[in-house]
Amino acid sequence: MWRYHPAMETSSLSLARPLALALLTGCATPWVHDPADVLATIGSVQQNDPAFAALVPKNATLEVLATGFAWSEGPVWIAEDGGYLLFSDIPPNKVWKWQSGRGKSVYLSQSGYLATIPRPHHIAPDEPGSNGLLLDPEGRLVLCQHGLRQVGRMRAPLGEPRPEFEAIATRWNGKRFNSPNDAAFHSNGDLYFTDPPYGLTRKMQDPEKEIDFQGIYRVTPDGEVTLLSRAMSRPNGIAFSPDEKTLYVANSDPERALWMAFPVLDDGKLGAGRVLFDATSMVPGLPGLPDGLAIDELGNLFATGPGGVLVLTPAGKHLGTLLTGRPTSNCKFGDDGRTLYITANESLARVRLTTRGRRVPGQR
Repeated sequence: MWRYHPAMETSSLSLARPLALALLTGCATPWVHDPADVLATIGSVQQNDPAFAALVPKNATLEVLATGFAWSEGPVWIAEDGGYLLFSDIPPNKVWKWQSGRGKSVYLSQSGYLATIPRPHHIAPDEPGSNGLLLDPEGRLVLCQHGLRQVGRMRAPLGEPRPEFEAIATRWNGKRFNSPNDAAFHSNGDLYFTDPPYGLTRKMQDPEKEIDFQGIYRVTPDGEVTLLSRAMSRPNGIAFSPDEKTLYVANSDPERALWMAFPVLDDGKLGAGRVLFDATSMVPGLPGLPDGLAIDELGNLFATGPGGVLVLTPAGKHLGTLLTGRPTSNCKFGDDGRTLYITANESLARVRLTTRGRRVPGQR
């Protein structure tokens, strides 16, 4: 998560488990459009290349579904109970639920920080809540938790949420993480995640910061944590290509606002990364920085960044942008796979696409 403010510095799948295969080919939720769900429309669609039209309809509209959040983030589609979206609101430490015909409701309080667990020095985190949300291969809710400085799993069933968590990853080499931000499961059950400083009280200067860099990590199902890269200054959104041979990571640094593509090696580690797309020159004139990612079934990236949601090819060509007109944190596919849900500052929005999102572990 990176929150924009003018005063800030400007400076073929390797399926090792039958369960994973079943989840990767699981069913989706039918698309139903209820006009009563739409509060307003925002932004516009900008085409840079003719190939954009094959992914985004010419008449595509960004529909606002809910508002009133401090900083919305981390959407994940849940294909149960008729289908609904969960997403984080980080400063107030909540996860919200949005469902067609029912609107928004608080799903989980104390999503990233438990008031009963004080921090040393009695310093409360600035951004205490959960950030990225996703489902594990068994369909359980996993949260990147700023205040707890861990990747955790909710112990309760999806339909009976409670702020009770078990840790998936809390430390590397005995040192606490900064504030896990976003994550992606590989089909073998390994979890890859980023760890920038945004959940710390004073970010880079927080006296509780134990790791002097911002890393990309992997944790195996048995809890083994491996540092994969420390080369990025602000690693943020993270996602696999459809064949899982490439890991994409956003860098939310205004002085190096870009997306990296790392080859995934046979042992699960990362090879030398390449710059997929550099948006640094776009930062001064447009709100937002590289943040969350969603990948379609063709391997295209829907990447939140300067101006809204940039659509990039696997080769790094910028096909166009879904212009939201506001800082935009994240996006994920839902419904039948052709709806892109977007968390944009105080709002939750969606847009109907022609392309379909890639199936991911835990998706049903």
